[in-house]
Amino acid sequence: MTIIAGRPERLPDSARIVASALAVEGVVNAEGFHSWFARRNEQDSMYVEQVPLDSMTGWHFTPDRASLAHDSGRFFSVEGVHVTRHDGGTVEWSQPIISQPEVGILGYLVKEFHGVLHFLVQAKVEPGNREQLQLAPTVQATRSNYTKVHGGAATPYLEHFLPGSRGRVIVDVLQSEQGSWFLRKRNRNMVVETTDEVEPRENFCWVTLGQLRAALATPHMVNMDARSVLACLPLPTVEWPDHDGLTRGRYAADLRRSMWTTDTGCCRHTGSEIVSWLNDVRTGTTVGIEPVPLARLADWEISTTDIAHREGRYFRIVGISVKSAQREVPSWHQPILAPSGVGVVAFLTRRVNGVLHVLVRAAVEPGFHDVVELGPTVQCDPTSYVGVRAEERPPFLDYVLSATDNVRYDVPQSEEGGRFYHAECRYLLVDGDQASLPEHPDFRWMTIGQVLALQQHRNHVNVQARSLIACLHSLW
Repeated sequence: MTIIAGRPERLPDSARIVASALAVEGVVNAEGFHSWFARRNEQDSMYVEQVPLDSMTGWHFTPDRASLAHDSGRFFSVEGVHVTRHDGGTVEWSQPIISQPEVGILGYLVKEFHGVLHFLVQAKVEPGNREQLQLAPTVQATRSNYTKVHGGAATPYLEHFLPGSRGRVIVDVLQSEQGSWFLRKRNRNMVVETTDEVEPRENFCWVTLGQLRAALATPHMVNMDARSVLACLPLPTVEWPDHDGLTRGRYAADLRRSMWTTDTGCCRHTGSEIVSWLNDVRTGTTVGIEPVPLARLADWEISTTDIAHREGRYFRIVGISVKSAQREVPSWHQPILAPSGVGVVAFLTRRVNGVLHVLVRAAVEPGFHDVVELGPTVQCDPTSYVGVRAEERPPFLDYVLSATDNVRYDVPQSEEGGRFYHAECRYLLVDGDQASLPEHPDFRWMTIGQVLALQQHRNHVNVQARSLIACLHSLW
């Protein structure tokens, strides 16, 4: 077992996190961790089947099929909206969207063992996961869930994240979720340190960040909420020493250097210039959202089985029945959003002034609180653009899809399985050093360190970009 020496009290959190990232084994070694996960995979299961929307227990269509809501008025609802975007031109469309105004908690409890910071991970099954069991944060709960509106069991370890009993906070930031599918949804992304004795329950395990990094290279193993919180961890802004097995070639070393490069002369743009650019887009773009009854949405139809686009594009809203012995309640019904295809989430990279940069996009999505957030270079479902003229396809999509030898990371990952059914994206990192990439007003080159710095603030970096940044940990 690899153990790093105890830290002096003056060591900053960012350095302790790097030390944990370098620890490939902890209180549980690699074999023990995989045995635990395999055991949970055998014992934890969930039975999910689709059911007609009208037959879901606890849910109902409001009069005139205006919305689909829970009988308690809590949890979430499916609403209809008409969206109008003005930014020099006008674009309009209608769609269903999930309204979940509550702020949930996504939190890791961390604790030092033998001088190394460990994360308490949860083996969690979600109804929308294709690979049902995934690694999740210690706490992953909506406010309705942890206040027990469902009448079920309490959320384990929640007390460590609540006022009055909370430990020492390392990360606490409100972050958005998918702005095309959620209406202004945010979760509190937290990392809280404890010195208490905390016994892990059977579906929880203490692991180092190094063990989590390795899991990020495995398809669908680390869930979206876990990736979101991991992306918010503070990392040092100066170079740390190399360790055996850390640098795997030039590209991995360049990634590490990019992570600690922020506002130096090596950056294509300063942090202030990036924020000013975002504010230009925010003030120059207006997104109007008008409520529309689901039954009156243009181009969408309600049937007994789903709410779907007439051309089969984008996504459907379906009903599911869920049974699980491992959740706070043993069975329930709910609506869930089922995407039409597998998405693509990709960063293009290139070296600017000798430092690796990623190409970020000013992503405008109707569900964002502040109109625009930084997104990856490409973020879309390619099946929605079949037959669309080249000039109307997302910039750089075709370049990413045709990339071969210059692909540095290519791993399918799942999106949030509590609200999305079999939602998957192909997460990619594509080296564009040898390509002729045109300048585009909606894009800017940034170092990874600059993106990490903005992730410490709310409403700056979208969930797809955060997920992809977290995936890059596996390449260190």
